[in-house]
Amino acid sequence: MLLKKSLLAVYVIIMVSCSDRSELSQWRGPDRNGKYPETGLLKQWPEDGPQLLWSYEGLGAGHGSVSVAGDQIFVLGMPDTLGVIYSFDMDGNLLWQKEYGLEWYINYTGSRSSPTILDELLYFVSGQGVAFCMEKESGEIMWKVDMFEKFGAQQTSWGIAESPLIDGDRIILTPGGMEHNVVALDRFSGETVWTSKGNGEQSAYCSPILVEHNNVRLIVTMTAASVLGIDAENGDTYWRVAHKQGNKINANSPVYSEGRVFSASAQADTTQGHLMIQLSEDGKTAEVGWRIENLFNLLGGIILHEGSLYSSTYDKKEWFSIDAETGKLNYVSDQVSGGALIFAEGLFYCYGTDGVLALIEASETECRVINSFEIPLGTDQHWAHPVIHDQRLYVRHGDAIMCFDIAAG
Repeated sequence: MLLKKSLLAVYVIIMVSCSDRSELSQWRGPDRNGKYPETGLLKQWPEDGPQLLWSYEGLGAGHGSVSVAGDQIFVLGMPDTLGVIYSFDMDGNLLWQKEYGLEWYINYTGSRSSPTILDELLYFVSGQGVAFCMEKESGEIMWKVDMFEKFGAQQTSWGIAESPLIDGDRIILTPGGMEHNVVALDRFSGETVWTSKGNGEQSAYCSPILVEHNNVRLIVTMTAASVLGIDAENGDTYWRVAHKQGNKINANSPVYSEGRVFSASAQADTTQGHLMIQLSEDGKTAEVGWRIENLFNLLGGIILHEGSLYSSTYDKKEWFSIDAETGKLNYVSDQVSGGALIFAEGLFYCYGTDGVLALIEASETECRVINSFEIPLGTDQHWAHPVIHDQRLYVRHGDAIMCFDIAAG
């Protein structure tokens, strides 16, 4: 096993050195903030929605997004109780599929993770808390780590739902153990680099982000009742801000900009709603800048754009804009159903929990739905976040993925 890991490391280093640039595909876009740097996109869709280029049904249950790297598309599913990773070409033809072990089959069943891909390797976490590294061309498992066995992960009500974060040669995960709360592994071998106790709370379905603030690099994530700032170099916990949700669901990845961290959760018993955290100059301390306790977002993601924070309420026609500096509510709109939110070329895309995908023009003063359409295929909840790549919009709904043409002209 050690020989295999050593050979893998040498192989990957050679492949990376021969490549002009590294290609990273990850949860909620290249910066993990829901924004996609695409251009040449449709500013208005046809009446019945953009053209469906291809679709695939039969993935099994799942809520994770697709990942696109090179000329391959990857997604996880669960046809019965075993998880399967699928690889497609850009025309939707199945290249290969591989079972990877038991998935989350207890409640709101199916895969949760969106694969993170860098160069020749891809990473994901099963709902049962096993982290995987695979060779992306074949699906060969290079290493795997059971976070319950190795790090004492605490059981959650709805499985582990995390899309791994890559930081250089490390992969960052949140097992949610009392002693090993957030961990960094060598991404080539799976060996432990550091572990952080954090606040000793269970994982809360959140995927972490990497913050570069002045001269410090932080891992920022949410656990069951906290927003945490952890030194990316050694795992030291610098700060913790209380943020509680009644069901211990802190599922939205935080967003960082200019010394501020923004977080959002749904209704809770005490601290709740939307939150701005102001970092100190050195990033080693933090304090609450503002908090809004009556606007909620369970798992749709937040978008920071031109000084405003955009968000929506789960399972409700409630879209809102908040002044990012002051926390003042700009407005609430009932024009769109709450759901997964992404952004590209000046427009918002909201995939509502009612199955309607809307194209939205929004500012600090108003929200206008340009047009919308119902997602035609799939099963169960509309929870997966859409993905934009190469002027195509990818939507996953349960056992189906759909690829829409959103190129202008």
